[in-house]
Order: sequence, then structure tokens, then C-alpha cells
Amino acid sequence: MWKLDNLKPTPGSKRERKRVGRGDGSGHGTYAGRGGKGQTARAGFKMPPGFEGGQTPLWKRIPKRGFKNPTRRQYAYVNLDAIAEKFEDGAEVTPERLLERGLIKEIKDGVKVLGKGKCTKALTIKAHSFSKKAIRKIEEAGGQAIVLRRRRGKPSEAETPEAETKAEAEAEAAAPESAEQPETEGKGEA
Repeated sequence: MWKLDNLKPTPGSKRERKRVGRGDGSGHGTYAGRGGKGQTARAGFKMPPGFEGGQTPLWKRIPKRGFKNPTRRQYAYVNLDAIAEKFEDGAEVTPERLLERGLIKEIKDGVKVLGKGKCTKALTIKAHSFSKKAIRKIEEAGGQAIVLRRRRGKPSEAETPEAETKAEAEAEAAAPESAEQPETEGKGEA
């Protein structure tokens, strides 16, 4: 039975530290386990990853093809038939609503609408990109295809009524100031 007074580490789990450079009788004397002389015997030496002793390394020997475009945009794709199935006639379709209804998993760098299937409903679709076929089908059904502008790495800024009213309020606040300034200046000069 295990008690606090008879606890022991598992045999073999505790080993004494290897003391090198303590005479030839220890088996680790003279070169202290570092082999012969040279760069690898010196303190602080670290073999670079992929170094093969001067032989042409594997990463240089194998052929390389293509490249990765750093400015590539990765769209979330959705087809017209899927949109027409989930939205009622006259509805406004935005990337956020597509996400809510489960037509896309994430917005990524934007949403692209593709023209597969039929669209018989007049929908106002707002997305970051459309195929030519999709635009033609949307317009034939009496709908609208509105392209959203998007900055890479930021969430989409769909046009909302709140944003429009805020912009109008700012414009109104700025308009009276600009109208009043010339009048006061004119009075001061005369």
C-alpha cells in the first residue's frame, strides 16, 4: 500500500546527470562526447536547419513551380438558385443575411454571386462581386445587383438606413455653418 513515507520514483525515471570532461576513466573525458576538433566541438555552435554538410540540400535539389499571390482575394461563393430558394420576392440580400440563413459559412474577403440555376424573383442583391451571368439573370427577373466596396481584412460595410441617416445629419450640420460664415465675414468687412 502506498503511503507518503514510502513513495519512490519509478525505477529508471531518475538518472544522474552525465558529467563530461572528468577524465578518461569516466568514458566521457578528453573530447567530452563532442567527437573530434572543429566547428561542431565549439560552444554555441548550432547546425542550420536543412544543412547537409556542404552537399546540395534537398530544398535546393527539388524543382519548384508556381507562386502564391500575396494579394489574392478569397471569396465566399453562392449561387443564384440557392438565394432564390431562401429569400422571398422583393427581399434585400446582403452578405450578413446570407450568413444568417446559412448560405455561406463566413464572408472571407467578400461574397461572389454565381449564375447557376434560375432566378424568378425580383431581388436586390448586395455583394462584393458578381459573375456576368448572375447580373444578367438578376436584371432579367427585375432585380438589382449592387456591388459593395470592401477593404481587405475588414468586415463588409453594407449600406444601412442608419448609415444613410447619419450621413444626412452630418451634411445638414455642416451646411448651416458654411452658409453663415460668408454673411458674417461680409458684415465685418463693410
